[in-house]
Amino acid sequence: MTKKTATIIGATGLIGSYLYNLILKDDEYSEIRIISRRPLENDHPKVKVVVIDFADNEAYKSAIKGSDVVFCAIGTTSKKVKGDKTEYRKVDYDVPVNAAKFCKETGCEKFIFVSSVGASSKSKNFYLKQKGEVEDAVKSLSIKSAVALRPSLLLGDRKEFRFGEDVGKYIIIPLSILFPTNMKPIKALMVAKAMLQASKEYLMGYNVMHRTEMKKLSASIK
Repeated sequence: MTKKTATIIGATGLIGSYLYNLILKDDEYSEIRIISRRPLENDHPKVKVVVIDFADNEAYKSAIKGSDVVFCAIGTTSKKVKGDKTEYRKVDYDVPVNAAKFCKETGCEKFIFVSSVGASSKSKNFYLKQKGEVEDAVKSLSIKSAVALRPSLLLGDRKEFRFGEDVGKYIIIPLSILFPTNMKPIKALMVAKAMLQASKEYLMGYNVMHRTEMKKLSASIK
């Protein structure tokens, strides 16, 4: 079996860290390439960390070249960018859209990325509108296989404390039994498993995965 290279953008985040550990144990992938804005500790022979400035398109494209699949789970918060929507967009829009663009240009046939439930370029909500614009841009590239995963509130152990999100869990989780299926909270590990399984499936064209589809896909990963 031909060994493959998986590239991860956002490997230190909640979903990305779960995904990284899953791929690390997956024999189908002989190399994990992590594209990062800063150096990361790594001593695993299977892993290569590529540190770049995401605004440097040539470096970014070079980092993606040779990938069999690119996973993008990067994201920021308003707090991190101090409320600057321009800076927010550089992370949440430019990074995934350019990754998809460079997949297309370098011949990588699979691009799998995290979006959000409710994503729509017509939304009046800044966050959901931007997620929708990312989806529209990726879809327009006609990559051979592109998958957008749309989770709702993520459950898992974050390395960072997010006050609004953590407090919200105590309110939302007890009430989630009343929510439509796709709006229910979902474990970040389940999303990561769905991403990995999606890379193994024959999913041609542009695909959108909600909670039901993610749960089904994730069941294949132990």
